[in-house]
Amino acid sequence: MIFAIEEINKSKFLLPNVSIGYRIYDNCASTLSSMRAVMALMNGDEWTLGKRCFGQSAVHAIIGESESSSTIVLSRTTGPFKIPVISHSATCECLSNRKEYPSFFRTIASDLYQSRALAQLVKHFGWTWVGAVNSDSDYGNSGMAIFLDAAQEEGVCVEYTEKFHRAEPEKLMKVVDVIRKSSARVIVGFLAHVEMNNLLEQLSLHNITGHQFIGVEAWITADSLVTPTSFSVLGGSLGFAVQKANISGLEDFLIKDFWETAFQCKDTKAAFCKENQDLIQFREYDEDVAELRYSSNIYKAIYAVAYSLHSILNCSESQGCDKTVEITPWQVVESLKQVNFTIKNGDQVGFDGTGSAVARYEVVNWQQSSDRGVQFKPVGYYDASLPLGQKFVLKTEAITWPGGSKELPVSVCSDSCRPGTHKVLQKGKPVCCYDCIQCADGEISNTTDSNDCKKCPEEYWSNQNRDACVLKNVEFLSFTEVMGKILVFFTLFGALLTLIVAILFLINKDTPLVKANNSELSFLLLFSLTLCFLCSLTFIGRPSEWSCMLRHTAFGITFVLCISCVLGKTIVVLVAFRATLPGSNVMKWFGPMQQRLSVLSFTLIQVLICVLWLTINPPFPYKNMEHYKERIILECALGSPVGFWVVLGYIGLLAVLCFVLAFLARKLPDNFNEAKFITFSMLIFCAVWITFIPAYVSSPGKFTVAVEIFAILASSYGLLFCIFAPKCNIIIFKPEINTRKHLMGKNTT
Repeated sequence: MIFAIEEINKSKFLLPNVSIGYRIYDNCASTLSSMRAVMALMNGDEWTLGKRCFGQSAVHAIIGESESSSTIVLSRTTGPFKIPVISHSATCECLSNRKEYPSFFRTIASDLYQSRALAQLVKHFGWTWVGAVNSDSDYGNSGMAIFLDAAQEEGVCVEYTEKFHRAEPEKLMKVVDVIRKSSARVIVGFLAHVEMNNLLEQLSLHNITGHQFIGVEAWITADSLVTPTSFSVLGGSLGFAVQKANISGLEDFLIKDFWETAFQCKDTKAAFCKENQDLIQFREYDEDVAELRYSSNIYKAIYAVAYSLHSILNCSESQGCDKTVEITPWQVVESLKQVNFTIKNGDQVGFDGTGSAVARYEVVNWQQSSDRGVQFKPVGYYDASLPLGQKFVLKTEAITWPGGSKELPVSVCSDSCRPGTHKVLQKGKPVCCYDCIQCADGEISNTTDSNDCKKCPEEYWSNQNRDACVLKNVEFLSFTEVMGKILVFFTLFGALLTLIVAILFLINKDTPLVKANNSELSFLLLFSLTLCFLCSLTFIGRPSEWSCMLRHTAFGITFVLCISCVLGKTIVVLVAFRATLPGSNVMKWFGPMQQRLSVLSFTLIQVLICVLWLTINPPFPYKNMEHYKERIILECALGSPVGFWVVLGYIGLLAVLCFVLAFLARKLPDNFNEAKFITFSMLIFCAVWITFIPAYVSSPGKFTVAVEIFAILASSYGLLFCIFAPKCNIIIFKPEINTRKHLMGKNTT
């Protein structure tokens, strides 16, 4: 302060021919002492230029206080008198209220910036789970409230918030106990240096180490905290500090003043100097001066008052100042709002709308020097005057963490959720505490710490890790897979067998056995059986619009043609034996023409049903994504289930009718009664298709098609073997009984 005033009083440019007077009070950290001094100033209890001043006080500005609580009391006291109060270190955001503190200014930034910067610092290093301790004062409570709001915006969770006052040891012990039991490894300490010193003593006493402290300008560079045991607790601490003074000439002034005051040593040859020859070697030592930080703010405050007076007095270098102007405190207040100047170290000084200076901080790190001492090493800066993106700069590689480690400490409530999982908040805990739950089937998360899982598009599915959507496998019964090849083999084999039987019958068409079994219906039956075998091929392969319509209609019509032929043969057997009775004329009612018409009529009914089905609501290809979530089943939807079951029901009706007639004719006298074989074939046919219904309904995916093909092949093979195998046996292996006489003979018991 004295250095700045002496500079101003010697200046030819600032307040020429005007000298600034001052009075320094030491309040001994007591708000009461500050109030006594202020009241004395306002009551005119002082001497100015050797004259007693009465009435209006000659004080034009007050520089101070250091702490926010004392400054609040001071500003409220001087506020009604509009005496400007300029603080160099009171940072409480509450002092930015111009309605309550209209004449308050400060050459330090409000805690609004520091508190938000603290939250940004914590977030920058990924610390989402922190503890918070603050002084129970205006400074600590206001700063911590801003930090908590900023931390919430940044996504940082606070495990605990504790506060204590320097005069409350029981609360201090509670804070120590909370820190000991907490899981947060990072502690934000918004504390005055006195409270921080008290906390440090207790943490050292209880050997509570290994925490990462984040500090504020009030204590992060406080020399009073540097003790032989403090580094074990505070080593690696990070925090925001007021910028160093860096004022040219200040070192020489302080050193000279110190030697003259402490040792009365103006000249090294003086008696007092000779008595302290062992200290003379340190006379030029000024390294600790460089660590002065608040001195710069005091320097700026003095110059701010000087520039405001310079403006009020209309000073100029050539004419000096107008000493006739009567200066009032409110004029100084208004003039201070307008000041804008640059001090000799290059810093620009001015006040914003709240009376505060621009926020500029150094980021310092507690590190151990080579001589095992503690140094406050700058590792970055914060400058609110710079453009966005340049305000906050950190040199992370230069930081030493607690315990001398170079590895960034971790402080989280829950570890990050990897891709493929999502966060589920733990009940009753902050948002930073969560469980990582794997995404459900068909859902993914491809980012770390995802809050929810995204559903895959309809034709996609989640991979095994649930971090990517992959195209679903398309499933249908193909010709290339093993099951498809097996079914194709049995299909072609059945068709080939039927063709061989047809050729055999054609070769032996004039033999009694072939003639006796109605060769025309036999050939038509063999033709329809061939179609029955081949129609199963339409069920294999990728479903299309035409294949879906063809497979069911071809199956229905060919099987009705087949059963109609069998039914015709059964009726022929019954009619033939009825015709052998005396006076019977039945055969003329069911001759070859009637047989053809019956087969045609039964088949046309099925054709009509199929045409109606295809016209009203035909089968169509369908992507079934409901049965299996991880794959798509390509199948043929029935379109109209009624149409399908009517087609199947009509086949069943003819089969049951055929079975009943054949059963009635099974004991008719003949060496080769075909009705017995028809009965057995119909029994197999009905058994297969009755079994088919529950199997068809319950079989999933391509197995539904496989079941249907199996039923077609099984019933076709049943008809082929039961009806034609005995005849082929006689034609090939027993030609001697293939005679009319043997066929017409009676069965013997």
